Amino acid sequence: MRLFKNVDVQILNRLLDDVRACELEYGEVLLSPASRNEHLYLLVEGQLDIRLGRIDNPTINVIHPGDCTGEVSFIDSQHPSAYVIAAERSVVLRLHRERLLHLMKGSSALMQNVLGLLCSRVRQGNQIIQDVEKSANIDSLTGLHNRRWLQHTFERESTRCAFDEAPLCLLMFDVDHFKAYNDTHGHLAGDYALSMVANTLRNQLRPKDSMARFGGEEFVILLPDLGLNEARDIGERLRHTLESVATFYSPQGALPGVTISIGVAQMAPRDTLESLIARADQALYQAKQAGRNCLCG
Repeated sequence: MRLFKNVDVQILNRLLDDVRACELEYGEVLLSPASRNEHLYLLVEGQLDIRLGRIDNPTINVIHPGDCTGEVSFIDSQHPSAYVIAAERSVVLRLHRERLLHLMKGSSALMQNVLGLLCSRVRQGNQIIQDVEKSANIDSLTGLHNRRWLQHTFERESTRCAFDEAPLCLLMFDVDHFKAYNDTHGHLAGDYALSMVANTLRNQLRPKDSMARFGGEEFVILLPDLGLNEARDIGERLRHTLESVATFYSPQGALPGVTISIGVAQMAPRDTLESLIARADQALYQAKQAGRNCLCG
């Protein structure tokens, strides 16, 4: 166990005199934000799940045998920040705060190990924050960014383009007859078609362009530093690229390709993302009325 690495055997013997073994049944709560914690727990057998916010929320991290839990609340004597729950029948060793802190004063190795555990927990917490932030901005089906991320990107790019007196255009498109595609080939095939659209088109864009799944079969592309005519050219190229995909391969086998209808709009002074999308959406409606598989705006 990392806690005992390089610790003098006499310190270990005194520490183990105060250790208490605790058996936990499946689902038993070891630590809770509702209760102050005065112990450090070392997992000997089983598995512990860490959950934030509510006891029935998804598990964000797992404690394996040899690992510790409770070290943060153990050190600051505050309430734990998460629930720690037995994922199966488990055995932990319980070390009381006062005894361990007393022994740390006489053992630099023990103190260093506890600090190492705290640093590891902080790094894990930072990684969890990054993972949560990423998942909040990414559409799980297509791997594209979502509407939440689009709002932040538009605010940044619109401000920059306005400062540079550069144009910014937006393409809004959706997959033609997507409901009929799902009804004919199944919803799973429809998911594969959306993923194919995303993978095909994002490879056609510049690094500075931003493509997001807006919802359902609708997508949005931000084109900074491009005027309306250039945006139309890009939209036509994207439309033609998909039109040329007669079939594509998926885990279900070969599936028919799809076409898209596109609306384009250029940012005007004082435009918000909502007002720009509204104009592009109106152009998209015109493209559908014109027979689909075309661009308007």
